[in-house]
Amino acid sequence: MRDAAEGGGSSGNQTKSEKDQSWIPKIFKKRVCSTFVEDSFSNGNLCQCGGRRDDHASVALGDFFSTAIVNHWDSAQHSSEYPTDAFGELQFAGASKRQSYFLRLSWDTPPSMVYTLMTVNWKLPAPNLVVSVVGGEGRAKVKTWVREVIRQGLVKASQSTGAWIMTAGLREGIGRCVGEAVRDHATAASSVTTNKVVALGIAPWGLVHNRDQLVNPQGSFPAKYHVQNSMRGSCCLDNNYQAFLLVDDGSVGRPGGETGFRAKLEDYISHQRTGIWGSGSIDIPVLCMLVSGEANMLERVDQSLKNAMPWLVLAGSGGVADFLSDVLENLSSAPVTQSSGEGDSEAGPSVDLKERLAERVKKYFPSEPDTEKLVEQALNIYNNRGFITIYHGEQEGPNDFDTVLLKSLVGASKQRESIDDNPYNEELKLAVTWNRVDIAKSELFNGDIQWKYDDLEESMTDALINDKPKFVRLFTENGFSILEYLTYGRLETLYRSVAEGTVLYHLLQRRLQERHGTTVNGPLTNAPISPTQFTAEKPPTSPELDITLFEVSGVLELLMGDVCQPFYLEAVGVERWVSRRRAIKSVSKILRGECLYREKRCLFPWASLFVWAVLQNRDEMATLFWELAGESVLSALSGCKILRELSKLETETETKLSMKELTQKFEYLAHDIFSSCYRSDESRSFTLLIRKSSVWGGTTCLQMGMSADARLFFSHDGVQSLLSQIWWGDMRRDTEVWKLLLTFFCPVLCYTNLISFRKQDEQHRESDKKPQEDCPLRDNESLYGATVFSFSDIKHIEADDQDPNSQQWNSAIKGTPQYYIPPKRPFIVSRWRQFWFAPVTAFLGNVLMYFLFLLLYAYVLLVDFKSPPPHGPAKTEYLLYFWVFTIVCEEIRETFFQGAVSLRQRLRVYIQDVWNKCDLTAIALFIIGLICRMFPLSYGFGRDVLCIDYMVFTLRLIHIFAIHKQLGPKIIIVGKMMKDIFFFLFFLGIWLMAYGVANQALIYAYDPRWDRIFRRVFYRPYLHIFGQIPVEEMDVFAKEWDMPCTDNITLIQEGAEPCRLEHSNWLVVILLVIYLLVTNILLINLLIAMFSYTFSEVQANSDIYWKFQRYNLIVEYHSRPSLAPPFIILSHINLFIRRKIRKVPSVKVYHFVLELRGKAANRLMTWETIQKEDFLTTQNKIQKNSDSERLKRMSAKVDNVMKHLTETRDIDMRLRTLENEMEYCSNALSWIVDTLVQSGTFKPARAPPVSRDSPDLSTQST
Repeated sequence: MRDAAEGGGSSGNQTKSEKDQSWIPKIFKKRVCSTFVEDSFSNGNLCQCGGRRDDHASVALGDFFSTAIVNHWDSAQHSSEYPTDAFGELQFAGASKRQSYFLRLSWDTPPSMVYTLMTVNWKLPAPNLVVSVVGGEGRAKVKTWVREVIRQGLVKASQSTGAWIMTAGLREGIGRCVGEAVRDHATAASSVTTNKVVALGIAPWGLVHNRDQLVNPQGSFPAKYHVQNSMRGSCCLDNNYQAFLLVDDGSVGRPGGETGFRAKLEDYISHQRTGIWGSGSIDIPVLCMLVSGEANMLERVDQSLKNAMPWLVLAGSGGVADFLSDVLENLSSAPVTQSSGEGDSEAGPSVDLKERLAERVKKYFPSEPDTEKLVEQALNIYNNRGFITIYHGEQEGPNDFDTVLLKSLVGASKQRESIDDNPYNEELKLAVTWNRVDIAKSELFNGDIQWKYDDLEESMTDALINDKPKFVRLFTENGFSILEYLTYGRLETLYRSVAEGTVLYHLLQRRLQERHGTTVNGPLTNAPISPTQFTAEKPPTSPELDITLFEVSGVLELLMGDVCQPFYLEAVGVERWVSRRRAIKSVSKILRGECLYREKRCLFPWASLFVWAVLQNRDEMATLFWELAGESVLSALSGCKILRELSKLETETETKLSMKELTQKFEYLAHDIFSSCYRSDESRSFTLLIRKSSVWGGTTCLQMGMSADARLFFSHDGVQSLLSQIWWGDMRRDTEVWKLLLTFFCPVLCYTNLISFRKQDEQHRESDKKPQEDCPLRDNESLYGATVFSFSDIKHIEADDQDPNSQQWNSAIKGTPQYYIPPKRPFIVSRWRQFWFAPVTAFLGNVLMYFLFLLLYAYVLLVDFKSPPPHGPAKTEYLLYFWVFTIVCEEIRETFFQGAVSLRQRLRVYIQDVWNKCDLTAIALFIIGLICRMFPLSYGFGRDVLCIDYMVFTLRLIHIFAIHKQLGPKIIIVGKMMKDIFFFLFFLGIWLMAYGVANQALIYAYDPRWDRIFRRVFYRPYLHIFGQIPVEEMDVFAKEWDMPCTDNITLIQEGAEPCRLEHSNWLVVILLVIYLLVTNILLINLLIAMFSYTFSEVQANSDIYWKFQRYNLIVEYHSRPSLAPPFIILSHINLFIRRKIRKVPSVKVYHFVLELRGKAANRLMTWETIQKEDFLTTQNKIQKNSDSERLKRMSAKVDNVMKHLTETRDIDMRLRTLENEMEYCSNALSWIVDTLVQSGTFKPARAPPVSRDSPDLSTQST
């Protein structure tokens, strides 16, 4: 036996694989012969187990009594179990293939433990099909057509179905053919397809050549295995297999020890469910494939058929396969009774059948002595012939082998179970399990079968959980009712099927643990799991321990933020705005009850499935549900938002990249669909942007797009057109700024023609014309209110409407199909409101007044800043205080009195804005400075704080320039450059500190004053960068220094200037040169390069950046009162009286939001769906006309032609064979005629028939 270190497992530092599999010897055992039973043909040197006498332990040799009475060695009685000493990972020497897993185990090991080991610890993907290739072992040459069936048929079908292929796993016979086929397909196929096929070798331990290389009691990680030319009685393992189960029965060199364990494993797997957590609709189909085989294979087939295991027999491969094909195809199907001791009662046909079976047994197995046993087994096989399919691979070819597998399994399932209402259910479940939608379309959904909802329900769940979007589309196209299918309980089931290790799984588990009040450890850890802990690997079944919609709602709230209302809370029975603790208590109480909500149908099934698919980053599935869901633009933006937030939480680079790609895909979809809508109808597309969605928690496209950072969507001309229309109000968008300024200072000019206004009557006439010019869907009800075009109407309602239940309120705010016409007012009042209520006017007023505020602030600081009371402050300073007070009032209004969300959400939204943080900083500094300047002790500090605060107030002006098309992108450039500066300062600080400390120490030997040290270590080197170099101080020999200095330590400690050192001054000059070289040339140019890259990157997309950031500014000034500080206090007083005293509700809460109901909402959604369908149709046409699709169609046609050519060749070969037979028959008949003519035995009445092409025979005879 090789040394343990040689086996690769005795390393001091255990790897992760070693720790994960250290429990294996405690569970899995090996077998060792414990009784020496002498082999009569070996002169006492060998035991009947195949081992030599010297290899047996003394206990086995000393049991003379047992040896004397035993004639036959039996593994169960004459071998003992010990902890296995061969397991771990296997690396084949000289092979570049990835490492394989292996395990030595006893033949009576429970198959459940082995299956769990393979799927959980070895991470082998759970199979959708298991094909156990039986027979074809030994060194006999495999026929060429059998190799082709395995290569082109079996392995190719396994790749498409995600199958396991079981063989002996040895480098001989059929096992070697399977290994080579798997290797070739893995090389040619993509990495995604390669992982679907698992080649599993189940071999007898005693037959493995060089098995000592695998032995290591601690496990091998990996074990080095050398493949050599094996001797007779052993064979090497094949390096193309993913895993090996080396079954040990205590024998050496004896085949067949693994047969019983392999049959039990096949039977166990056939009772496991497919899919994630066993969520599939059927048990894992297991099919045994017989290739040739010896006579003892009949017993193996007989035993499997008793367990209803289907078989596929390759006719023509030789051995038992030819025998069974002959028996099943050529014998008559007479009724047969079992011949177990009832010979007298057997009928004549059964006796005749048995005789014919005996004849065929003698024909195929002439050397077998026990023919009666073989006949009995053949008779049992014949009785179970419904489970056997004969496949003539040499004639049929391997092209449609997957269909052959499907038909074999379907035929066996019909024999195993009673026929239900729809006999095609089993075939459908197999097609779904294998993800073969082509078979389902051609065989099951071709119009000949009438499918019911109950027939498709289980398969639909399988397709959803196991990510098979093509089947979901197929079921939907064939009338599957999603409304009846998706209940809240089934939606919870879908969320419980989320795969472990994903971000969604961890988020759901944290929410679940939060409801239970536990820590975040536990299920989130990745500790090794043993089969004893994982034998029943299923989710918990207790209602209180399951993931519910409450956890899903928490995850969506975390990802979506405050852009929309919480999902599914009302469905569970929890109020929206309650605290988290009260919500958890309420949900826990509901879950302890009957949970009636789970039986209710989901209100928006396609949208719910879309969210479920997006959360799992399923590209095709999410795209399919997006196509089927309504509100396509908002749905795409919502998917973009969810994926963008998930990508921030994802740690794996590949998954994060795929999330970002899917995010970009949905952003493009939203942009393209809205572009189609905008081209179709401009007014309806505006309504689409501000429509309040009941599906997505009351949000709008604009709000979701801003939250999702969808810059491409905001850059669309339609979005910008709506924003510009809102920005200018009732004024024309081409109005010059100087006209606005002039009118602002001289308001009387608004009544002249200096500024052009859109007339309300013209707007209504245009709106009445548009519906008549469009499709029949549009009528007078399709205009969803003039609110879309003139947002001043909302202000009119706010100013004049006293009854919130009036028809005008409902028409403008709720979006009923009656556009709002404001009440008739005098021209003076209406024109005044049109000018001053426009957001652009409010913006212009705020800008002008803010400049005046800064001028007043500067005047107070520079000219009129009096001493503390009682001598101050001055009147101008009091005015400044009042001005700041009005600014504070406006910030309070924006924070606490705007929006319909909770206070916590308002504060969160307010704090997230950078400029709001700037406002808070400015106000806080002003309050601190104001308090400090009122006291003599802190007067100077207060003035300093107010000076610094002036800088903050001035920097606030940058936000105003965001509306400018040229200056707006520059603000973004400056912001990004600030990040670059931080990186630059990091490098500069390191180099500056290194140089400053060294320079100070070299110039001055001793200087204890911290102020001088700080200036000379940090400040002076910083000035060196800008050319301020005190040569007289640094270079002792270049110029004299006028500063008086001393070397007296006492005087230096008292504050005197120390003298410079002369002996190390040359080093100071060298360091100065190096410092200037690095900072002024290297670091400065690095900063310039970083700035250039940032500028070019932002400038290339400057238009997109500007269009995106102007939205927030427009929303801000649209919601602000018309008056600017300090006059804004009048608006605040007016609002307080209206809201608190008169209780008039505010319409400003609904800025940029339009709620549609009834026909208006349905018509808009129908129109949007039509535009989406047109867009998808156009995209499909473009895709079909692409070069790749043309190549695919051409390839399919070429394959079809080649198939027909192959059939034509077969027909040609058959015709040639028939011609040869006809020629032979013709020659034989001619010979007979010649013989009869020449014999003269009798004289025929007439001459024989003569061929037209040949001369007369009678003439020839004469």
